Amino acid sequence: MSRLAFLLTLAPLLAFAKPWQGIVPGGGSSELDVVGKFGEPTRRVSARGQLVLVFSGVQAIKGTVQAQFKCDPGTKEVQRIDVYPEPVIDLSAIEKSYGRSCQATGGEEPCYWRKETAQKHPYFLYSKLGLAIFFKDDDTTVLSFAFLPPQA
Repeated sequence: MSRLAFLLTLAPLLAFAKPWQGIVPGGGSSELDVVGKFGEPTRRVSARGQLVLVFSGVQAIKGTVQAQFKCDPGTKEVQRIDVYPEPVIDLSAIEKSYGRSCQATGGEEPCYWRKETAQKHPYFLYSKLGLAIFFKDDDTTVLSFAFLPPQA
């Protein structure tokens, strides 16, 4: 079997992260891609072993109050994107955009599993999309989106 044919057989098995504004977490985009697209960040910080590019205030990306691009300090590849949206986004808008609960759909994709953080805050995990959506204390209004490498 040729290499091309072999790679084509693997294509359905490869999972790609959901991009945000053209930036793909999990090896698809780098720090240079972020700066090239959005300009210099408001600040660069080191947190939990990652380089974090923060865009807030005057440099907030349109539609957000803040966006954080978390990069591997060695490779400079974007590993995660946290987006804090400006408009109010509720549960029904999320389900219309990304899919309903896996329990309600019987696991038909795309769907989410409801989880809780260590602090007992609810979030939805769309594992095959590489998307986590965190909610405010009211359990229905979006606090932030996290774009992650998808899980198999």
